[in-house]
Amino acid sequence: MGRGRVQLKRIENKINRQVTFSKRRSGLLKKAHEISVLCDAEVALIVFSTKGKLFEYSTDSCMERILERYERYSYSERQLQTNDVNNPGSWTLEYAKLKARVEILQRNQSHFMGQELDSLSLKELQSLEHQLDSALKHIRSRKNQLMFESISDLQKKDKLLQEQNNLLTKKVKEKEKNLAEQAQFSQQNEGLNSPSDLLIQPFNNSGSYQVGGANGGEENETPPYRVNAVLPPWMLPPP
Repeated sequence: MGRGRVQLKRIENKINRQVTFSKRRSGLLKKAHEISVLCDAEVALIVFSTKGKLFEYSTDSCMERILERYERYSYSERQLQTNDVNNPGSWTLEYAKLKARVEILQRNQSHFMGQELDSLSLKELQSLEHQLDSALKHIRSRKNQLMFESISDLQKKDKLLQEQNNLLTKKVKEKEKNLAEQAQFSQQNEGLNSPSDLLIQPFNNSGSYQVGGANGGEENETPPYRVNAVLPPWMLPPP
């Protein structure tokens, strides 16, 4: 005996209805996965149970991208059908779209925060774990990049400070060398200008040389030779 055709109507028995829902849901998710693999199609499947429990399937875990694509196509078609911007129906549809998108974002955010995970299946939890791992890899990569950039900037600043320090040290040494040469030159000049190096000649009271001429009585007065040093009285000749 072959299996008879099931009549499509609501199952009155609650237990049978729940069992049928679980079986048909698994088969539906399997068919969605098969068509996405065999036909290379982007598939998004959303199922709500009678208790409000959510079951979903999306190709490569990109439900949001598929929904956004669906919204672009559906709204572009509606815009072509109507040119009335002030149509109240368009605003109602826009509100419903934004509300659904906000609910999806809030639900995903709660999942990423580790909240409201009881309604997720094993496959959905694995998909969520994969997304979190991928996000952590991006965060660590960005953190390492910023750390390397900071270290590189600090190394450049350290090299610049070392060059400035070397330049200042060189200038200080040159300045000290110049001061030492000036001090040595000053000491040499002071040694040459001391009174012991001057040649002192005898002179009279007026401070001029007295030289005897050939006639004996004549005196030739030479230009006075002034000495900067002051001699004591006992060194002066008698008048």
